[in-house]
Amino acid sequence: MSQVAVPDFLADMAAGSRLRVRRARELRSEAELRRLAAAMPAPLPLQLSAQRFDLIAELKLRSPAVGQLRDAGSEDINMRVRQYAAAGAAAVSVLTEPTRFDGSLAHLEQAARVLPVPAMRKDFLVDPYQVLEARVAGAGGVLVIVRMLPLAELEALIDCALEQQLFVLLEAFDEADIELAARLIDARGAARGPLLLGVNCRDLTTLQIVPARLLELAPRLPGHVQRVAESGVTTAADAARVAAAGYDLALVGSALMQGGDPGELVQAMLRAGRAARVA
Repeated sequence: MSQVAVPDFLADMAAGSRLRVRRARELRSEAELRRLAAAMPAPLPLQLSAQRFDLIAELKLRSPAVGQLRDAGSEDINMRVRQYAAAGAAAVSVLTEPTRFDGSLAHLEQAARVLPVPAMRKDFLVDPYQVLEARVAGAGGVLVIVRMLPLAELEALIDCALEQQLFVLLEAFDEADIELAARLIDARGAARGPLLLGVNCRDLTTLQIVPARLLELAPRLPGHVQRVAESGVTTAADAARVAAAGYDLALVGSALMQGGDPGELVQAMLRAGRAARVA
């Protein structure tokens, strides 16, 4: 299972993530995290609609490509994530990376505390320690970037998440990533289960969105896993396009954070995507 070189952006984010893990371990051991995780109630399961299209709505205060989306001091996290869930989002993605996205584990914990659907930790995870952090914060899932890590480290993250009963969104950027992610899923017998396969259409060199990649790569996605369109879905028409191409979910962040009524946009995207799957 060969992997391509890691782009500078992901390499930088991985290095920062490893530093955060080292500092966190100085304050709390992995053994203590495991004890805390074992005492947590069971995580909320990811429940998808029979209408064959769902949304993962994202709480993201800053984007490296766009800049500030919301002021952390004024954003009412509880209200926003409740709006997402009330509008029909199947899960809520919470950015926890602090340096480029203004995220924190506190945001994840706050969201998980009030949500009736699972919260997913979105970060540049490099160590099972961070999966345990997510579990203790109340998460029901985590995102794992296939391109970023050697195979053994990917497997360690995935297996820790499954052990903790968390769903995993495996994020791919190209066909090679998709093939590797599919093998990781198939090796665990997790088809249409807790392992999802997403395509992020962001160009890792320019950090710009290339929506056409979602449609170009859709035929490469295995039909026996839940397929997620990440980035590039900003309107109801976009949701319809990716749903018609075979995606089962879309992860939507910036469009929801920048717009006026996020619940209204969630509902419009769900209606359009589900209608496209029926057509």
